[in-house]
Amino acid sequence: MENAMSDQDPWGKPGQQGGQQPGQNNNGGNGWQNQDRSRNEQSPPDLEQIFSNLLKKLGGNKNGNANHNGNGGNIKFGKLLPIAAVIGVAIWGLSGLYTIKEAERGVVMRFGELHSIVQPGLNWKPTFIDRVIPVNVEQVKELRTQGAMLTQDENMVKVEMTVQYRVQDPAKYLFSVTNPDDSLNQATDSALRYVIGHMPMDDILTTGRSVVRENTWRSLEEIIQPYDMGLNIIDVNFQSARPPEEVKAAFDDAIKAQEDEQRYIREAEAYAREREPIARGEAQRMIEQATAYKDQVVLDAQGEVERFTRLLPEFRVAPEVMRERLYIQTLEKVMANTPKVMLDSHNGNNLTVLPLEQILQGKALKNDELSSRENSSQASNPPQLKGSSSQSDAKQTSSSSSIEQRNTTRQGRFN
Repeated sequence: MENAMSDQDPWGKPGQQGGQQPGQNNNGGNGWQNQDRSRNEQSPPDLEQIFSNLLKKLGGNKNGNANHNGNGGNIKFGKLLPIAAVIGVAIWGLSGLYTIKEAERGVVMRFGELHSIVQPGLNWKPTFIDRVIPVNVEQVKELRTQGAMLTQDENMVKVEMTVQYRVQDPAKYLFSVTNPDDSLNQATDSALRYVIGHMPMDDILTTGRSVVRENTWRSLEEIIQPYDMGLNIIDVNFQSARPPEEVKAAFDDAIKAQEDEQRYIREAEAYAREREPIARGEAQRMIEQATAYKDQVVLDAQGEVERFTRLLPEFRVAPEVMRERLYIQTLEKVMANTPKVMLDSHNGNNLTVLPLEQILQGKALKNDELSSRENSSQASNPPQLKGSSSQSDAKQTSSSSSIEQRNTTRQGRFN
């Protein structure tokens, strides 16, 4: 009895000893099953169960042992799949982070089509969807072109020029033309050949370098404008221009002659700037002297008029006396300016005229001859001349006094 009771299933499952026979109702067992079913219907579906059922359908196992083993593997795989999915999404999101440098701009391509342009800093893009191309917009690039070119006067000249530029629009720089750097190089060569072909060789080698630079810059901008390459020309430098080696010596001489010409012109301008103020000062001095002389002559004339006006009443009283007086005064003025000395011999009427000018000239010639022989005589000659001149002045003064005495005597007689 006890063994029967120990072998009996406490849940009363059919098919076991001591349990309920098939066909009997077990209200207790059915009640638990019904409660489990109601709970399963009310709870949300289990993800692991869903994945396991999906794997069962995809696996196609046939026997029970295989199904039992497959169910264990499917349960493990179903637990790891969401974790792997979360890790994959995290890796995909982190892989989209990228940085654009300060001097760059990022061109975003979404499925191969231009989408936007991003600014410097930390940015994010969906991996496998967007592609970012960084373009440096602050770097100044240099392009060099050179070659032998034909001038307007059908001469050959070797020219070298450099162009400095940078990217202005990254999108146009990448997609307007296939190779913008090569296109700019060809445009520069075309513009330079056009400018050189419209100028003579002498101007290119000497004074027309700035003209070549400006014309090439303008022509280059006109050529690249229709292509819209997104480039900005910063500067164009005309490096060198050389003639062919066969005529290089002749052109060097020509350049040297032109440099000498410019040097002489600068020296002449400097001399003109130096002499011009002096000449202006001399001209101003002469003008002032002429003005002073004019004023002096006018004042003297006015004084003479005033003097004659005052002498007019006396002249009307004694015209002969006044006439002789004026004559004598005029002779005094004339004789004072002549290098002659008049001597009165004992108050007589005979006058002795000494040719003082010839005497002085003879003494000067004699002094010149003596100065070439003796240096001491040259120093002693000026005092003699000075003494002679003072003696002549004294003689003139004595003659003037004698003339005044005679005039006084005559005036007394007339009175």
